[in-house]
Amino acid sequence: MSLVINTTTPEGIVLAADSRQSFRNRKGMARIGSDNASKLFQLNKRIGVAITGLAFLSENGELKSINKFIEQFKRETDLDKLDVKEIAEKLHYLFNKKYNWQEQLDVLQKKIKNDLQQQGCEIIEIKKEQYVVKFRFKNVQGIINDGFGSIDSINFLVAGYNKDSSYEVYVGCIPGEIDKKRDSKEKNKEYGASWVGQADVVSRIVLGWDGRIGNIKFVNEAIQKYGQEEINNQLRNLEYVIQWGTMSLQDAIDFCVLMIQTTSAIQRFSDGIAADPGDMPGVGGAVDVAVITPDKGFVWINKKKLKAGDNEVDLDKEPNFKE
Repeated sequence: MSLVINTTTPEGIVLAADSRQSFRNRKGMARIGSDNASKLFQLNKRIGVAITGLAFLSENGELKSINKFIEQFKRETDLDKLDVKEIAEKLHYLFNKKYNWQEQLDVLQKKIKNDLQQQGCEIIEIKKEQYVVKFRFKNVQGIINDGFGSIDSINFLVAGYNKDSSYEVYVGCIPGEIDKKRDSKEKNKEYGASWVGQADVVSRIVLGWDGRIGNIKFVNEAIQKYGQEEINNQLRNLEYVIQWGTMSLQDAIDFCVLMIQTTSAIQRFSDGIAADPGDMPGVGGAVDVAVITPDKGFVWINKKKLKAGDNEVDLDKEPNFKE
């Protein structure tokens, strides 16, 4: 699943991503496939993208890496003429077209139905609703339960400067929509951090809670009583006060790297939470980091290199071979 983070400051924009690539084998078991995958890409001189979620998509009956689609997108699109939002929209269109998620939802609905029937449950209702499958059933004890299932997603974070020197950050999800996170022209959206992927650890650290808080009974009861918006307002009181608007570029780099490395470390010692046990240690490997500034544009701070023995190669530069 991985984790990618953006931090936007007055000095510039930071993008960071881990390098782990995981998958499920034919038995449905989660496996770590590589700790050397690339998740962070330069799109033009002033815009970058980081991607998490599905690592491979089928094209003409053949599985292809998400990286291949990004490189193809760069070759076939005149990116220099585009602004951040335009690139986000084109990437969303591309992956929405390549990923046949509607069919995957149909498969998921059938699987949930079969699983419930095999457990002796009575299915009251099961239906697709937007990007998930919702269902209600009566178990063998006669207790009625509600549930929902979702499919694997593709998540990307596009950040950078527009041709007029303004900057924006967008998060896109397939299946799902595009959401604007940062905008230099919009008050209270100028600075801050955004993340996609396995974000439970960074959410706990910064926000004080993660999305699985909804698995707790009294939280659900509070939502029913007071409404989701009111509960969200109350939970915001747990968020750390971080002065994003005064943060230096180096501090932003340190923050992004710390969040990814901490997530990897916590995953090493944990296996989900008591309210939702079982998890995949999907964050690991080297942390790639890039900054984007108004003057210098996109600059790599840390990027994996190909190596064998003492020889290493950055494909964007001349080889550095040693005898």
